[in-house]
Amino acid sequence: MTLQEYDYARESPSKLAASCLLLALTMKNLGGWTPTLEYYSGYSAQDLHPLVKRLNFLLTYQPRDKLNAVRSKYSHRVFFEVAKVTPMDMLKLEETLTTS
Repeated sequence: MTLQEYDYARESPSKLAASCLLLALTMKNLGGWTPTLEYYSGYSAQDLHPLVKRLNFLLTYQPRDKLNAVRSKYSHRVFFEVAKVTPMDMLKLEETLTTS
C-alpha cells in the first residue's frame, strides 16, 4: 500500500518493514515488539510507534476508487487475503502501543 503513497517514499525501507511487522503483530494479537526483534531490526518499539499509527491510518482512510491493483492482488487467498483484514481502531492501537 505504501508503494502508491508518495508520503512514505522518505521513510527508510527497514523502518517501514519493521513498522509493518509491528502493526501486523498488534492487529493479529500476536504479541508485541520483543527484544529479539529490537536487536535484529535496530529499532525500539517507541521508534516505530509514529509510523505504525500512520500505516494504520492509511489502511483505515484509503481511497477505494483508484489504484486497486495492489488491493486486488492481496485480496486473493494465495496471499491469505491480507488486504481484507480490518484495520485497528485508532484509539485501541494507541492504547496497545503505549502499554507494550
